[in-house]
Order: sequence, then structure tokens, then C-alpha cells
Amino acid sequence: MEKISHEITLFAEPVFHFGSFTVTNALVTSWFAVAIIVVLALALRSKLREVPGKIQSVFEVAIEGALSLCDQVTNDRKLSLKIFPFAISVFFFILVNNWLGITPLGGFGIIEKGEHGLAFIPYLRSGTADINGTIALAIMAVLGANIFGVFSVGLWKTFNKYVNLKVLGEIFTKLRREPTIIIVAPITFFVGLIEIVGEFAKIASLSFRLFGNVFAGEVLLVSMAALVAYAVPIPFLFLEILVGLIQALIFSILLVVYFTIGASDHAEEHEGHEEPAEHKLASV
Repeated sequence: MEKISHEITLFAEPVFHFGSFTVTNALVTSWFAVAIIVVLALALRSKLREVPGKIQSVFEVAIEGALSLCDQVTNDRKLSLKIFPFAISVFFFILVNNWLGITPLGGFGIIEKGEHGLAFIPYLRSGTADINGTIALAIMAVLGANIFGVFSVGLWKTFNKYVNLKVLGEIFTKLRREPTIIIVAPITFFVGLIEIVGEFAKIASLSFRLFGNVFAGEVLLVSMAALVAYAVPIPFLFLEILVGLIQALIFSILLVVYFTIGASDHAEEHEGHEEPAEHKLASV
């Protein structure tokens, strides 16, 4: 009988096709995660009462705690209420994905003939253990933060964070009063261009951090199960459950941070910092 191998690959494995469209096990897991979240949300909504039951009370306490955590980042409850729906949705999506990847359901799959003999391909692989999935989430977070900034402070101010044409224009209006602006303005302009590079760095940081931690956890569990198939992997399983929760929380908090930065008006902040100095000079 030919031996069946289960190789851990960096890429998600295809499980079936819709014409020319390939469906991978990571994509199946992501669909499954969305279905679980939708069903859970609809079930909770149907049981909402003015006098909450036990389950509703637990979720209300959890949501209020998460909203308070969001307030600590934004320092503004109105802003938190705008960002919170995005952050909590991403949190649950990543969390369910992380946990689905380490459930016993991963033992179900298909057997295909490969280059090195028969290979087992599981139906479920965490969508966050696929670099394509985490890059998509990171792009969504960074792009969403900039779009949120456009709606919060306007297109022109958001554009000027990166291509600061306003500061170049001030060279001609403030040169007589502030000769140093001829040096400061070009530096400020190029700092804005560096911010564009920073946006791409955010995408790389978010995606590789999440992918690395989740993928490493799945590899660890498979390796431990191959060496010692019974009791020994259980502590590592609980560790990965905790890691999955922490990674979902970190990603969501960073999303709140990026959305808060996107909604902030740097020009007004700068003027706010300058105002006390003017009052000091006036008092002197």
C-alpha cells in the first residue's frame, strides 16, 4: 500500500474547481468563517430583548469592553462608534479563521496523486495561514483607513498628507516673514512622500505578522501530531487557541489606529500646537 503524505505548503492547496476558477482550502475556510459569523449574528439579533438573557448579557459586556478599548485608541466615543463596526467584524473574521484551522475538521480532505506519491489535502486551512488572505486583509485595512480619512477630513487634506502641495505654496506666501520656510517646506514635502512608502510598509507588516504566527502554529501542531499523536499536542493546541485570539486582537487594534490616523487633520493639530507659543509671546 502506497504511503500517504501530508506536506505543509506555504501556498493554499486547491480542492476543487468552478470552470477556470480554482477554489483553495483557505478560501473554503474563509467562506465557512463568514457563514458562521452571519448565522451567529442573525441568531443573536432574533433573540434581542429589552431585558437581556444570559447569552445577550455576555455579548453586551464583551462589546462594551471592546468599545472601551477602542476609545483608548481614538480618545473620542463618536469616532469609536464609526470605526468599531469595521474593527469588530475583522476581529471575528480573523478569530474564526484562526480557530477553524486548528480544529479536528482539518482531518477531512481529499487524496491526490502528486510528484512524490499520494498526498493528503485538507478541506480546511485557515485563511490567515495563506499569505494571499493576509495580504488582502492588510490592503483592506490600509486602503479603508485612507478612504475613511477622505470621508472624515476631505479628499484635499488626505491627499496633502502624502503629496503636500500646500506647504510648497506657502514658500511664496510666507517667504518674507519666515525665510527658513525655503528649507523647511521641501523637507516637509518629502516627508509626505515617505508616508506613501510607510503605507506599503503597513501592508507588509500586517500581512506577514498575521501569516507568520498562524502558519507557524499550524506547522507546529502538525509536526507534534506526527511525532506524538495523542496527549502531547494538546497543550500546544490550547496555546494556538490563545495565539489566534491575540493575533486577531492585534490586527483589529492596529486597524483602529490606522483609521484614527486617517481621520486626523494634521494641519489643525499643527496649528493647535503653535497656538500656545503665540499666547506666550503675547503675554510677554
